[in-house]
Amino acid sequence: MALQSLLVFLLVTGCFVYAAWTLLPQVARRMLVNGLLRLPIPQSWRVALQNTLSTSGGCHCSGCDQAQPKAGGAKVPASQVLVFHPRKRP
Repeated sequence: MALQSLLVFLLVTGCFVYAAWTLLPQVARRMLVNGLLRLPIPQSWRVALQNTLSTSGGCHCSGCDQAQPKAGGAKVPASQVLVFHPRKRP
């Protein structure tokens, strides 16, 4: 029973760490990696952490401020009207 509990604990902990890392904002991830790089860790881990620092945002576009203009040179209007339609009640 103890081995089964240990296995479940390791599995749940691994899933939690993966989900937290995935959902963590880029800025917080970089701060965490910079903190980890100050610790004495193996060189293979250090290389993997430094690779995470060099990657761009989630969509690999280097941020919305670096986006390329739309094809055809069409200008996007400064503001657009949103129309909300109420749901029909039965």
